[in-house]
Amino acid sequence: MQPLTDESGRLRAAWRLLAQYLSYRVAVVVFVNLVVGAWLLVRFGSGALSAGGPAISALLGSPSVFLISNLASLAAVFLTAWLAGRLFDRRLFRDFGFRLSSWWFLDLLFGMALGVLLMTAIFLAQLTLGWVEVTGTFETANGSAKMPFALAVLVPLAAFVCVGMAEETMYRGYELRNAAEGLAGIFEPRGAVLAAWACTSLFFGTLHSFNPNAGVLSTINIALAGVLLGIGYVLTGELAIPIGLHITWNFFQGNVFGFPVSGLGPVGVTVISIEQGGPTLLTGGAFGPEAGLLVTAAILAGSLLTALWVRIRRGSVAIHAPLAQGPEKTAESRSV
Repeated sequence: MQPLTDESGRLRAAWRLLAQYLSYRVAVVVFVNLVVGAWLLVRFGSGALSAGGPAISALLGSPSVFLISNLASLAAVFLTAWLAGRLFDRRLFRDFGFRLSSWWFLDLLFGMALGVLLMTAIFLAQLTLGWVEVTGTFETANGSAKMPFALAVLVPLAAFVCVGMAEETMYRGYELRNAAEGLAGIFEPRGAVLAAWACTSLFFGTLHSFNPNAGVLSTINIALAGVLLGIGYVLTGELAIPIGLHITWNFFQGNVFGFPVSGLGPVGVTVISIEQGGPTLLTGGAFGPEAGLLVTAAILAGSLLTALWVRIRRGSVAIHAPLAQGPEKTAESRSV
């Protein structure tokens, strides 16, 4: 049986992954319950938690709680990744994909533009084929009608910024990097990154299999979406492209075009309200586009476009092998 620590005295990769994931799960439950509970008490008083107060289910479905809970989740991810990096990995937080520069933000903008392009193409394809019908525009729900639309739309946008940053930090930045380092004992460095990319994408898909209306195709597609989100990371070593893509993919899917997002209905406002029709195998039906074959095609197109962008930006397309290296070797490769 292998010891818990490696030659450098660090916890081995599998144990680092387990420790960070479990601490995140504990932190997110504590943070979300504390922050949302405090907001309910401040906003509605003790009556919010009694039978005589507003319906708790309606409150928890409101855009404000959606934003607050995702802010708390982002704080839990950042805190546990930072602590795990310091205590277990001996890495700085920026080494998980946040070495910020003007190029980093340019990649972020590309990722955002790609998410808009792909989701718009899916919507226009369905509209052209008569599979969606536009039933309204600038619709508000769940309490958003109390504020101007231009302001109300910023609430879900901010929430999806939190989702994109949190999930990419967690599943690509921390998990993929540590999995790659752990698999480097079995594969050569680029092979280890590829294997970690596949494993973390499968894990990402499996987690979404518990969402409402999930099925086999939705789980496969979400795993493939993990591949799409991961390609920018494994080619650059940075999270800029995945974060940008994740933000606009979700926001345009739900709050611009009115589709369900991973089985969950849009929260707050929608620029366009739709009625879904067409073959479920292609459109995704009640789960949203991510359960349909149109998204499978979009994932392939998005992966090719990401590789093309990296080729234009960096002059070549290659797996970023340092993702499979420990912090000492990574530091050495930077100094050369």
